[in-house]
Amino acid sequence: MTQNGYIVKGLGNSESLQSASHGAGRLMSRSEAKRNFTRSKMNVELINSNVILTGGGVDESPMVYKDIGAVMAHQTELVEILGSFTPRIVRMASD
Repeated sequence: MTQNGYIVKGLGNSESLQSASHGAGRLMSRSEAKRNFTRSKMNVELINSNVILTGGGVDESPMVYKDIGAVMAHQTELVEILGSFTPRIVRMASD
């Protein structure tokens, strides 16, 4: 929620079943995130990234996800990046 989002066009790579990642992917499980992060720690990250969050729990903290830049760099044979954006307001389901 604090990293860039990307607008992509699939390249139709049959070896990947014409698929690509739909996000960065997690570095840790939801239960591990709940053990390692607090709401206040998550809020500091959101403030530092200038993101307003509505809903969401610590299991969705920005710190539990892989670096999206690295993920995108590994998908050059799967997608063409058409654009990117930096989120400022994020709405998630409440926990």
